[in-house]
Amino acid sequence: MTRTHTIIASPLGDLLAVAEDGVLSGLYFERHLRGPKPEDRGTYQETGFEEVRRQLGEYFAGERTRFDLPLAPAGDEFQQRVWKLLMEIPFGETRSYGDLARRLGNVSLAQAVGAANARNPLSVIVPCHRVVGADGGLTGYAGGLQRKRFLLDLEEPAERKAARLF
Repeated sequence: MTRTHTIIASPLGDLLAVAEDGVLSGLYFERHLRGPKPEDRGTYQETGFEEVRRQLGEYFAGERTRFDLPLAPAGDEFQQRVWKLLMEIPFGETRSYGDLARRLGNVSLAQAVGAANARNPLSVIVPCHRVVGADGGLTGYAGGLQRKRFLLDLEEPAERKAARLF
């Protein structure tokens, strides 16, 4: 297995992109709560991340609502199931931890869903920022709540933004 990494500039600060054998396995904000240790990032490489860089640029410019990248996040079976559900949350919408637990067949899994969400290694691309508390309030985010708010605002539909003005 060959692990490489690069740095991608974003409106939220630099993002650390990590790939395993050329497939994106991690995307972390600066000071990410669960980012990889320097020795686990692999060698620095400018090339091999062009498509990730392009799609993130389109997303932050408001031109992309879905990512189309091969992904290889490392996690246990339950985490993988939760991350798959995250990918199904439509752009501009949110779900609660309880909503995701119900989709998994057991509302009592809400805390476990939260733990899996917190360990999502692919910030932005696997949209864990779209998960909110049962009351709609912002809850923890490994990249920080200000970044979570930025991402949710970026994705908010124009008509909803306009309705808030009146």
